[in-house]
Amino acid sequence: MGDLGQIFKAYDVRGVVPDTLDADISRAIGAAFARVVGGDAVVVAYDMRPSSPELATAFAEGVTGQGLDVVFAGLGSTDLLYFASGHLGLPGAMFTASHNPAQYNGIKMCKAEAAPISSETGLDEIRTLAEKGVPPHDGPTGSITERDMLAAYAAHLRSLVDLTDVRPLKVVVDAGNGMGGHTVPAVLGDTVLDPLPLEIVPLFFELDGTFPNHPANPLDPDNIVDLQDKVRATGADIGVAFDGDADRCFVVDERGEPVPPSAITAMVAVRELAKEPGATIIHNLITSHAVPEIVRENGGEPGRTRVGHSFIKETMAQTGAIFGGEHSAHYYFRDFWRADTGMLAAMHVLRFLGSSTGKLSEITAEYSRYAASGEINSEVADASGRMAAVEAAYTGRADARIDDLDGLTVALADGSWFNLRASNTEPLLRLNVEAPDTETMAKLRDDVLAIIRA
Repeated sequence: MGDLGQIFKAYDVRGVVPDTLDADISRAIGAAFARVVGGDAVVVAYDMRPSSPELATAFAEGVTGQGLDVVFAGLGSTDLLYFASGHLGLPGAMFTASHNPAQYNGIKMCKAEAAPISSETGLDEIRTLAEKGVPPHDGPTGSITERDMLAAYAAHLRSLVDLTDVRPLKVVVDAGNGMGGHTVPAVLGDTVLDPLPLEIVPLFFELDGTFPNHPANPLDPDNIVDLQDKVRATGADIGVAFDGDADRCFVVDERGEPVPPSAITAMVAVRELAKEPGATIIHNLITSHAVPEIVRENGGEPGRTRVGHSFIKETMAQTGAIFGGEHSAHYYFRDFWRADTGMLAAMHVLRFLGSSTGKLSEITAEYSRYAASGEINSEVADASGRMAAVEAAYTGRADARIDDLDGLTVALADGSWFNLRASNTEPLLRLNVEAPDTETMAKLRDDVLAIIRA
């Protein structure tokens, strides 16, 4: 099969179709996946990209060729695949490239009950087997059966957050032509379950993996302009945008103003702690410092991790944490097999808002305590050299505390801090800065950027 290092990333497989990822490669990965996870069966789902059905079918052929059965869940979001893996107790594979452009596709794989697979926990082994060629299976091939999981997925989410008695809300949802257009009508609408007191105003619900309206990445401000305009034009109470595979959600308030993912993390944490006082809440090290503060104020125990879903999920398993959130709008729930689900996070926010008489901007104000830069990317020729230069500038300063949990984090005595991390896949350094006020944040941001870009 040759070297697959170009498409095997830290947490998943991702490549350009058909240049670096095609049906033959997918079939080989399916066979290797079957060998590594073992068991009797695998569940497979795919998104709306034109290449997804062919790649998913080839993967299933690789799995069945190794004697395992395949449960084909068909079209679905990534969190629907995680639900299927948890509900059926099976390893799973989701065909999606999330928010990447149309020419990309990929595979997100998990063990039974949505347990993560990363380079350290099986992904490297799958790559090695696929490259070498998986030996033929000495026995009968497995079978493929189709099973629609959408109704069961919707019912499970509704069992976790009750929206039946919230006040009527007008909700604009931008699916970005991604899988939210498939799952939102089922979970928040009335296509498979009874209607809720929600008026859903749909934007770009047509499934189209060429993304004709805008890229399905709501963390880019340019991609939520349509959502913001629609919220203002319709007088909606809230706007929600999903990425391409709908495992992340981004929220805007009734003014069309973005609500930081850290504020959503804090809001959901408060709701979860009300159910289980004293529980642990996980956050990554780029999340606003407001999150651990609010967790402690509400009687919880915050836990800090590296960036990345496998680290969040592993720490949640070790600590029994009830919930976890990341700055990238990934939200993880113990009641959802510790997997990330944008839909469940959106439901928590809707419940919070629908149980209040206030506006979303008023509610979220108390959860947004600091000024943040957002993630700033700098393309550099020598990432490690520039990182070392930044570290040297702050080492030895009496007002600076440095740690290297994930990249370089520097906390200053005035309450400001920054994290600088190298991209796993591109020649980029990613900078996040937070401070008590905008002026202090801007100065620290500019000081660090001047060193990075010198």
